[in-house]
Amino acid sequence: MAGKFELYLDKAGEHRFRLKAGNGQTILASEGYKQRASAENGIESVRKNSSDDARYDRAETKNGKHRFNLKSTNGQVIGTSESYESVAARDNGIESVKKNAPEARVEDLT
Repeated sequence: MAGKFELYLDKAGEHRFRLKAGNGQTILASEGYKQRASAENGIESVRKNSSDDARYDRAETKNGKHRFNLKSTNGQVIGTSESYESVAARDNGIESVKKNAPEARVEDLT
């Protein structure tokens, strides 16, 4: 099963998207956007930037878990991962974004 972007409204009424792998697991989530078009642009930016390893900012959280941010060419964060227990799991998450994002369909949940 192929990955997909889910476009939705959060409780505050902001537009967000999340990228899900073929198994249904969320692998990347966006910030909130006031305008739907901005969230759609964010999806396109994920598609464009996901294949470039240099766009991934790998980090360790304060509680020792691991995560990543995907950044656009101007350095803005366009998506954030969940927290992972290990570096290997985080790196697998990055590979999943690279694999799923370019061809992922958009499911409109708004």
